[in-house]
Amino acid sequence: MSPILVTGGTGQLATALARECGDAVRVVGRPAFDFDRPETIDRAFADAAPGLVVNAAAWTAVDAAEDDPEGAMRANRDGPARLAALCAEAGVKLIHVSTDYVFDGNKGAPYVETDPTAPTGVYGATKLAGEQAVLGSGAQAIILRTSWVYSATGKNFVRTMLRLAETRDHLRVVADQKGCPTAARELARVILDIAERLCDGWRSEYGGVFHSAGSGWTSWHGFAEAVFAEAARHGARRPTVEPITTADFPTPAKRPADSRLDCGKLERVFGLRQPEWQGSLAHTIDELLAPARHAA
Repeated sequence: MSPILVTGGTGQLATALARECGDAVRVVGRPAFDFDRPETIDRAFADAAPGLVVNAAAWTAVDAAEDDPEGAMRANRDGPARLAALCAEAGVKLIHVSTDYVFDGNKGAPYVETDPTAPTGVYGATKLAGEQAVLGSGAQAIILRTSWVYSATGKNFVRTMLRLAETRDHLRVVADQKGCPTAARELARVILDIAERLCDGWRSEYGGVFHSAGSGWTSWHGFAEAVFAEAARHGARRPTVEPITTADFPTPAKRPADSRLDCGKLERVFGLRQPEWQGSLAHTIDELLAPARHAA
């Protein structure tokens, strides 16, 4: 059976896919696979001879993208475009992961796939360009937009909060940005469920853009409070968390104020919906802190 080629190296989603699917997944990452070096894309694709490609590689440093838009464009548009072209030529299906940051956050309600896009920064603009390149490639492609991804590995909000709590009694966290926290593990399961469905053949309704994020929503402040509440079950220190506004915490890139995603289309077409984000967070906190508690 042909493997699933997963890009993204040691990233959160690629790691989760490898953990969930084992030997059926072939993960590639830098330096062997690098969107800045197109020849490595071709080589990795040829070596894997995949039956399906999941592109989880991206430039995700939102603020750094403002200082290097060309680099972000190579990673988020040009590389995926080449990968999609290879898939189109070989008749290989592609699942490409995108972001809620393609929206400006001004709708005031959860976004559906057909809502107008209007990214507020370089990161969102380059990811949107990547979506357009993939959809225009001729490949049988699925775009999965997700949001606020975290896991027990890698760099993410949950791990940052836990690290800060080790030494600080008081934290200030933005409370006027809304979104849907998404566990990499749950997103990986959605992708693998879709992959299993694709084994039965391609249907026209499978193509295009879908949203997949944790069910429910919160603010960054509410997310932080939930992290510390779960961590407290394991005896971790619980700092006070002061709610602040976006204006109180200026960043180089403007974030969407309300990037909640409506994931109803994914459920209608594939019968898939991620669980409530609070339960997924509890599982991740257990994964992070239970070993430390037992060691103590």
